[in-house]
Amino acid sequence: MVRLNLCCPWSRCCGMGDFRPRTVWLGHPEKREQRYPRNVINNQKYNFFTFLPLVLFNQFKYFFNLYFLLLACSQFINELRLGGLYTYWVPLGLVLAITIMREAVEEIRCCIRDKEINSQIYSKLSTRALVLPFPGSCFLRTDQLDGETDWKLRLPVACTQRLPTAADLLQIRSYVYAEEPNIDIHNFTGTFTREDADPPVNESLCIENTLWASSVVASGTVVGVVIYTGKELRSVMNTSNPRHKVGLFDLEVNCLTKILFGALMMVSLVMVALQHFTGRWYLQIMRFLLLLSNIVPISLRVNLDMGKMVFSWMIKKDSKIPGTMVRSSTIPEQLGRISYLLTDKTGTLTQNEMVFRRLHLGTVAYGMDSMDEVQSLVFSVYTQVKRRKNNMHESPSRAPAATKVRKTIISRVHEAVKAIALVHNVTPVYEANGVTDQAEAEQHYEDTCRVYQASSPDEVSLVQWTESVGLTLVGRDHSSMQLRTPTGQILNFTILQIFPFTYESKRMGIIVRDESTGEITFYMKGADVVMAGIVQYNDWLEEECGNMAREGLRVLVVSKKSLTDEQYQDFEARYVQAKLSVHDRSLKVATVIESLEMEMELLCLTGVEDQLQTDVRPTLEILHNAGIKVWMLTGDKLETATCTAKNAHLITRNQDIHIFRSVTTRGEAHLELNAFRRKHDCALVISGDSLEVCLKYYEYEFMELACQCPAVVCCRCTPTQKAQIVRLLQERTGKLTCAVGDGGNDVSMIQEADCGVGVEGKEGKQASLAADFSVTQFKHLGRLLMVHGRNSYKRSAALSQFVIHRSLCISTMQAVFSSVFHFASVPLYQGFLVIGYSTIYTMFPVFSLVLDKDVKSEVAMLYPELYKDLLKGRPLSFKTFLIWVLISIYQGSIIMYGALLLFDSEFVHAVAISFTALILTELLMVALTIQTWHWLMIVGELLSLACYVASLVFLHEFIDVYFITTVSFLWKVTVITLVSCLPLYILKYLRRRFSPPSYSKLTS
Repeated sequence: MVRLNLCCPWSRCCGMGDFRPRTVWLGHPEKREQRYPRNVINNQKYNFFTFLPLVLFNQFKYFFNLYFLLLACSQFINELRLGGLYTYWVPLGLVLAITIMREAVEEIRCCIRDKEINSQIYSKLSTRALVLPFPGSCFLRTDQLDGETDWKLRLPVACTQRLPTAADLLQIRSYVYAEEPNIDIHNFTGTFTREDADPPVNESLCIENTLWASSVVASGTVVGVVIYTGKELRSVMNTSNPRHKVGLFDLEVNCLTKILFGALMMVSLVMVALQHFTGRWYLQIMRFLLLLSNIVPISLRVNLDMGKMVFSWMIKKDSKIPGTMVRSSTIPEQLGRISYLLTDKTGTLTQNEMVFRRLHLGTVAYGMDSMDEVQSLVFSVYTQVKRRKNNMHESPSRAPAATKVRKTIISRVHEAVKAIALVHNVTPVYEANGVTDQAEAEQHYEDTCRVYQASSPDEVSLVQWTESVGLTLVGRDHSSMQLRTPTGQILNFTILQIFPFTYESKRMGIIVRDESTGEITFYMKGADVVMAGIVQYNDWLEEECGNMAREGLRVLVVSKKSLTDEQYQDFEARYVQAKLSVHDRSLKVATVIESLEMEMELLCLTGVEDQLQTDVRPTLEILHNAGIKVWMLTGDKLETATCTAKNAHLITRNQDIHIFRSVTTRGEAHLELNAFRRKHDCALVISGDSLEVCLKYYEYEFMELACQCPAVVCCRCTPTQKAQIVRLLQERTGKLTCAVGDGGNDVSMIQEADCGVGVEGKEGKQASLAADFSVTQFKHLGRLLMVHGRNSYKRSAALSQFVIHRSLCISTMQAVFSSVFHFASVPLYQGFLVIGYSTIYTMFPVFSLVLDKDVKSEVAMLYPELYKDLLKGRPLSFKTFLIWVLISIYQGSIIMYGALLLFDSEFVHAVAISFTALILTELLMVALTIQTWHWLMIVGELLSLACYVASLVFLHEFIDVYFITTVSFLWKVTVITLVSCLPLYILKYLRRRFSPPSYSKLTS
């Protein structure tokens, strides 16, 4: 009773050549034909020896970090030294220390995670091992592989079940032949051969015999042979390296710093040019580059990174969006500039909780309000059967006469319910005190302990419905199934064959034998697009499928076909032969199955509803009012997707809809695009096949038209198409995109988007773990964008421009000082004054801007139109940058010229006056910039001022301590500070009085 599954722990490793098929001998490692990758995981970027060199290299490969390194190194040259070495090395060292600490923490965490995975205990089977007997099947959870949280049944290789113990696997002469590694997690081709049997056994292996890495054994115990390791694992091959996302805001700041560097070069050249390039002028240029190096602020990157950390912390701690996680703390300000939001449907907009809504038999339909009638019909069938058995030796009772139509409906309802109860891959699992007990299930079939497990919530909802109307699935293994009737009778069925659902076939089937009658029946259910050509001719299937889909129901067509013993034996022989094929197995198997799929009897249609998530409608309305266009990308059928879009108000009821006709050629696509071009302000609904044709021949034209639509619905989309649409939107519009999804099939789209948001839902955490931000419900997206995104962007813009202003002020003063003193390359401030200016004297007030907000969060949610203003990028633009540059030049010039004009005799007095006025000006400018005061802002202002006053005692080397206590010093600093700041306060008042910003009208 040993089961053979193909399994291996999850890992990564170095490359080991081309992928090839392999033959793995059981218990004979010496017969292996090739080497395979090591089975270890290693996600670390560095090791002990490469950590520091690589971290430093990654920092200095960027121009500006290298620029500051060269400036610091230049201080070792006597001709270029402008003061103490610490003047340049301390700020640079602080920046590098923060970066190294951050990298070290992340690397240690990564190392710990790798060690935990690589230290997992597994037992290697040997002849000396203590082996226990195992049951013949198990259940898996594959949520980390394909995003599906439902359990999946895995089956053993039949011939291994006859071995007494697992250790006997090493005694027999057998091997596994497996296909070459590939990325397909839904299919597997292989064979198991036992050579020492008489006759030799050759069994086919498929996906149901496998246990992929990243799966979890939920029930049962596994003994398996390792086939794939390292980089050859399906999970590793399906893991695309996520692109390194650099925010648009960071690119804009980078552009501004390049402009500042150009200004620095120009000013330095002008200074030397005004000296007529006399003497060693090239050294003078270098000295001016050093003197004015503050024009490019070294603290800008640190301030912004620390600000991002604060924004991320605020998102995590927001009690109104509990469970929200920030997995990429480098792009929170991106959330404030989203123009396109692309969302999945199932599990994201909807709950992925299926509720059975309708049973349609063609001439009659049963909804939620008439399910009791179905229940009574099913009950009457089995009570009649029981009465017939009890009265077998008696004369027939005079039961009330029933019309022929009535009997037909009873029979049809019974056949439909029985078919739904049989054609599925659902397994009842019985749990007692949290422990699964299959033995208890087989003996008592306790209803209170039974839960259903399947790979699809649709199937569970169907089986739960059959239970509610009286036909209950109470037991199942890989070869049999048991149903319980309303009268308590157990119906036993032998499972002869099962054909699982695939995305290509869009249907699943099962062949069963009724043990009580010996009848063999082939049941099948699937999508109407494929079932229409399989079932017998009828005149209602297409119409009713469309009607049910327009109501937002997922429609399945159920059919059956009775088989004789001879028909089944002929089919089985051909089917087994096809499954043993190594080449083109899937095609040969599909051909054999299709030979059965002809002229099947149409039994019924089922309609299942996937309910909307909480507050989806108001959230989509908020996004629409904020100027964000929402596209829905789903793998569901066109009618269901369209209905869900209407139900969620993604498409308003009075909005025209253009359903893009199915096209297969370039000419058809051209005609349909022309028809679409003639429509205005209408929503677009298009299928994945038509989308592929349009993008192949008319990519530019299609994207241009689609971007003009208020809403777009793409149905039958593959994961690759979802990512392609995101990429095209970015390339064609240049706007920021946000992708939202909850399943493994949304990961590519999430990683491709500028902002990826994962919803933790019933499809597992794969999307959540791959995303930049993780939320528990779709409705939290509104607050994430409207409040946190908006605040993060506006605060980052204010912080960056103020840091630039702070540096430009002192650089302007240096330039004025040098120009007054005959363009001498002499520093105005030396030593600790330069370092203290951008750290303890101004750092706290400036950084407190990350707490500023123009409106309350409730107002931002109530008026999403405020978000629309940010889409134009006005908080940080060349206009606002130029304004801050002019302010910096004005204030720096006023302070320097004022100090030079008012100081009496000693130059050290000018230093004291100008530096004190500079500090006060910065503190007042922070107060001028703040929209809403926070108590930490006040603390930061007072603390900085207190630090400066207290440090004056220790700065006697640079400042005359006795002079700063005089009235002359006080009035001169006061006058200079007022002249530098008062005009700006007056301008701000006039602007708010006569041209107030939009948010100021709501602050009251």
